[in-house]
Amino acid sequence: MTTETPRERPTPDEWIARFARVLGVEAPDETTTNHLLGVAGTAAHASERTAAPVACYLVGLAGLSPEEAEVLAESIVA
Repeated sequence: MTTETPRERPTPDEWIARFARVLGVEAPDETTTNHLLGVAGTAAHASERTAAPVACYLVGLAGLSPEEAEVLAESIVA
């Protein structure tokens, strides 16, 4: 009988850092992450949760700062 230890999942910060390395970019700092989560949260609560990742993609595509994007996202909900 084999006993395998379950593979530990990385924390969100660890996963993001690894993904950033693979992409060849710097991982976001805590403030940037919080703004992106704000955008995602606004999108998900105003529509459906599938809007969250697409909204964050659009932030990058538009070249906006996460802080600017969070303000804009909140402005279309009000």
